[in-house]
Amino acid sequence: MNATPVGALLLCRAEPDAVRQQVRLLRENLLLAPAGNGWSVIVPEGRPWLDGGEPVDAVLSGWAAAAAVGTDRPALALWWDGDRAGFTLVSGFRRPVGYVWLADGTPVGEDEAMRTFAARLGLDPVLDLQALEPLTLPDPEADAHARTTGLLAVLARTGLDLPEGLTPGQPAEWLRAAARARGAEHLAWSGWRDAVEEGALEPWLHGPGARVLGTAQLAAGLPLTAWALSRRSPGWAAAGALLVGHGLLGLLYARLRTPAA
Repeated sequence: MNATPVGALLLCRAEPDAVRQQVRLLRENLLLAPAGNGWSVIVPEGRPWLDGGEPVDAVLSGWAAAAAVGTDRPALALWWDGDRAGFTLVSGFRRPVGYVWLADGTPVGEDEAMRTFAARLGLDPVLDLQALEPLTLPDPEADAHARTTGLLAVLARTGLDLPEGLTPGQPAEWLRAAARARGAEHLAWSGWRDAVEEGALEPWLHGPGARVLGTAQLAAGLPLTAWALSRRSPGWAAAGALLVGHGLLGLLYARLRTPAA
């Protein structure tokens, strides 16, 4: 295990009931807890980066993509390691937007990314954006931990309230212990059959747009899965597999719903 603290939190702008079944499809051991009004926090076990040597940002970005597509709600991956800290926001099929700070707090992202981030989360274009702007400016007194803490302070205006102990900068083991102490729910992958029986795929199999949505998911998921496998990236592989699975089932359902000629 890396002695340098490496950790991550996955935030979804939805209540736990709206994300529980879909997040289970990530096929990881996760802890789920409410995180204020209209927010949920997911605490991963962290095996891909602790045991597999995967970059934590790549894994979490993939999981955020899978969670956002699976729940139709914005998902925010917040991560940190010994060298950097940052976030990735995924909303629907739009291109992810993110920002990175070096360990000493030096911003290495683009100002436009922060503005896009604020717009996609529906933040106040004046007050909230003014609060985010200092995070993109040099500040010798603010390290990466201070930057991520400042980001969460702005999101608190939207109702985000992380459970006590879920503090950026802590290692995965610390975060999971804190989440369990606050009564977080354990989510474990139990197989595709159980996912179907429990209704995890229900939102994707109904509605007049099932065929269009299924085609889009399949078109996005196949190349993403191939790319992830070639890079050995479990996070993005999970996102790709989720898209492919949803796409195939959506097309199958649409076909079954179409009356025979």
